[in-house]
Amino acid sequence: MTKPLRRGEASLSSCGIAVMAKASIPGRTKTRLVPPLSFEEAAAFNTAFLQDVAANILAASSRLSISGYMAFGPPESTAFFQTTLPSGIGLIESWLPNFGDCLFHAITRLLASGHEAAVVLNADSPTLPTSLLVDTASILARPGDRAVIGPSTDGGYYLLGLKTAHRRLFEDIDWSTERVAAQTLQRAREIGLSVHVLPAWYDVDEVEALRQLHAELCGGRPFAADLQSHQAPRTAALMRALLGEADLAGRLDIAPARSIERVGG
Repeated sequence: MTKPLRRGEASLSSCGIAVMAKASIPGRTKTRLVPPLSFEEAAAFNTAFLQDVAANILAASSRLSISGYMAFGPPESTAFFQTTLPSGIGLIESWLPNFGDCLFHAITRLLASGHEAAVVLNADSPTLPTSLLVDTASILARPGDRAVIGPSTDGGYYLLGLKTAHRRLFEDIDWSTERVAAQTLQRAREIGLSVHVLPAWYDVDEVEALRQLHAELCGGRPFAADLQSHQAPRTAALMRALLGEADLAGRLDIAPARSIERVGG
């Protein structure tokens, strides 16, 4: 087994975080946002999300011993990730028929490369607070086997962190349903694994979540009052461009005057 490709970072951190990432291909990426987005706009949001999530991990790495990766696919998309992302983000090819196998593969690759803890992170939460990534690494650094899960508001999870590659956590899971987080917690109970549950956050994979993202980035309405969201500058810039140039406000059924005023304020 080859080690993950690291670019520009010589030392290995205690916690590896791998984003489950797909290359931005119009018509194949973020298609649940079409409409109101076009296929090209959806792919552009995917790229912005990846860049902001990568920046978020790098921000967390300045506060704790963390390294960032993209567990990516499809296999022929290596060049896309190399040219799109900062050099401090490593690459792990993880493209298998079953999503649970993709997650488990990323976890095992991180642990096999020498990280003491491994985290899989979604690519759909560009405003996820950096503090939650730092908290995850800190909790996993404690003695004893344990896990960390970050539940999504849609019933899935945005993050799962482990110190040991427990295969059972990825078995008999109804992926892409509202049962994923609950079933994962049940698997943890089956094997007697202690799990720390983080605050819930949202995934931007449906239109209503895109409206929530607009409210957070352009409307001054934070998702959680007690947590500081990541600023997601690439996503915010794309959102503002589409609001001003492509009638995104109308397509999202958001009052245009209010959106433009808040964006400029």
